[in-house]
Amino acid sequence: MAKFIPAEELKSKFGVFGHFYSVLVAPKIVVECRSVLEIVERDHAPQKTAALSSRKPNAVFIMMNPGSSRPLAEVNNRIHAKAIHELPISLVPTKPDTTQYQVMRVMHYCEWRHVRVLNLSDLRCPKSGVFFKQFKGLEEDHWFDAHSVFSDRRADELALKLTSGIPVIRAWGVSPNLDPLIDRCIAKLIKTKLVRGLLKEGTTNKFLHPLPSLQSQKVEWVSRMVEQCRVK
Repeated sequence: MAKFIPAEELKSKFGVFGHFYSVLVAPKIVVECRSVLEIVERDHAPQKTAALSSRKPNAVFIMMNPGSSRPLAEVNNRIHAKAIHELPISLVPTKPDTTQYQVMRVMHYCEWRHVRVLNLSDLRCPKSGVFFKQFKGLEEDHWFDAHSVFSDRRADELALKLTSGIPVIRAWGVSPNLDPLIDRCIAKLIKTKLVRGLLKEGTTNKFLHPLPSLQSQKVEWVSRMVEQCRVK
């Protein structure tokens, strides 16, 4: 079983950078988003954070949504929904959350220096119940599915972020409310060979989230994930 590394130790070792933006979906309807997160060892970070976007990471994690992630610098990236595929990536320092510390623990034990985090949806919403209602409303009422990088409208962007030849780790959780987003994602992963994840027993597309409620389960998730990723 892996030793549980404290958050303070992880913060001194890794830096976190995210791309935050706002989308005008309809008059008076603006949604706050984050499209990608780059977690990198501090001594491996480039002087210009923009360079991270073009680097090949050691692995890509795919999770549910950005949750409570927030920028540590002022961001002014607003774009109309119809032009979302034209939005350039601009990374800023980001406050890590407890889920990202779990990813850092896997990085430590796998000796990974750079991990990219994508999400089934870019919508920044820390409460899952509210998030489910929000993404369904955007898709059903406004025909806006491009809140997900796995939508057809963002295929070029996904191709740049989902680098071939590296592990893709599915860790989006087990809620049935995610099924439409999961199906969309899996359709884009068909050609990806190095796919990992801790599958929930009795399911085919539900993968355990990095942050279960009990401390013992958090340690177990890291240990099992590290063991799986070490297998060539």
